[in-house]
Amino acid sequence: MCRLVESAELGPDDWALEVGCGGGSLTSIVASVAGRVIAVDIDPAMIAIATEHLSNRSNVTIVHTDALRKKSALSDDVIARMKEARHDMTGRGMLVANLPYDIATSLVINLLIGGFGIERMCFTVQTEVADRFLAHPETPDFGPVSVMAQTFAIGTRLARVPPQAFWPSPKVHSSMVRLDVRGDDETIVRDRLGYSEFLRLAFRSRRKTLGHIFSRMPAGERLIATLGEIGLSERARPEEVAVEAWQTLFLAQNADS
Repeated sequence: MCRLVESAELGPDDWALEVGCGGGSLTSIVASVAGRVIAVDIDPAMIAIATEHLSNRSNVTIVHTDALRKKSALSDDVIARMKEARHDMTGRGMLVANLPYDIATSLVINLLIGGFGIERMCFTVQTEVADRFLAHPETPDFGPVSVMAQTFAIGTRLARVPPQAFWPSPKVHSSMVRLDVRGDDETIVRDRLGYSEFLRLAFRSRRKTLGHIFSRMPAGERLIATLGEIGLSERARPEEVAVEAWQTLFLAQNADS
């Protein structure tokens, strides 16, 4: 898993968040190049192993918690540790992790929304999840996760990983993904949480036409008018709309409000 660490391009002034640290094997590699590592795991048995394995790594903080307090919010403990790292370290924040599959999507989206100082994410996830982050319009995997990830980051698939690369081996194939997070000056969307909710509502009825979907939203008339202005038909469906167009629609919804 050194590929993840190499891709992160960590330096001694940088700090890293690792969610799902397990016994600490990847943590040890990250800690050898980063100034500080926040290693998180929910499993007490893994925490015990990691604590022993990393006992000589003074720059590692081990946090025994669920990284998500709920689907739409990070753990308070994790947020506190990231704030400390941002205060103490002069470099960049990174996510470097073999992410637990059941929380991967929610975790990444929360990090993109939250403004926690994470500038790059290098992680391994189930290939189907990676496909959603990187999907293009008019493909089955394209959805709100794709739009969020591509609005706020530049994504790259680093590698495909077979099950036997892990122990114990999962029943699914995995992919390594890198997301380089865009700065505020690189996107026209400022209200990231509002944008996320807007996309969730729009894609909730993804088999419906945009005209039908928008007619049931508060700024429906304005949204439908904007469709024509940007060359989209009311009969288009959500998965047919490019990422840039979703940003324009969101801003139109909030114009003069």
